[in-house]
Amino acid sequence: MARETDLLRTAAAGDVPVVVVTDRVAATLAETVTPQGVVAVVRPARLDAAAVLAGARLVAVLDRVNDPGNAGTAVRTADAAGADAVVLTAGSVDPYNGKCIRASAGSVFAVPILTGIETDAAIALAGGGGARTTIATTLDAGEDLDALIDAGVLAGPTAWVFGSEARGLDPAIAAAADRRVRIPMYGGAESLNLAASVAVCLYASARAHR
Repeated sequence: MARETDLLRTAAAGDVPVVVVTDRVAATLAETVTPQGVVAVVRPARLDAAAVLAGARLVAVLDRVNDPGNAGTAVRTADAAGADAVVLTAGSVDPYNGKCIRASAGSVFAVPILTGIETDAAIALAGGGGARTTIATTLDAGEDLDALIDAGVLAGPTAWVFGSEARGLDPAIAAAADRRVRIPMYGGAESLNLAASVAVCLYASARAHR
């Protein structure tokens, strides 16, 4: 109860209108089966892509990722790894979808997210005119992540490009990146899911940067 009271006080201090509703109405407004009890209407910040990416050392590009749980978890992972920005290309889920916000554990409000950018333009922006190495993750790449780490490639500013679990990356999109890399599988699994791939790659860059 104390947390709810604090939230109401904060809202009142900021002149935010508060409407108390019944549990039935709250369930109708929420997008999840077990809502948190608070529904907010907000206007997402308008971000300038060039300004957000200027000087960024670690960027994650999620190409046409439709599942809100996958997207939210990927954003949370990018935030944890210290990424400077996440790009969700045109055709991806709305990062402010209720399920996406929940899966991100609030990270959608902690890391700048650029949306609605066509994939080829997103890769060009993420590369920053050569300021960052763009690396596409594909299962059939000739180079693996270990080789990039050993070669010191990840020590510089990097933008990682990930495809959706359902479709992966279009070969033409992967070819637009500076490098293509696969995550080595040491056991019997054929691949990792999106969130795990994001974690492995971004943390490899984060460690190299530090």
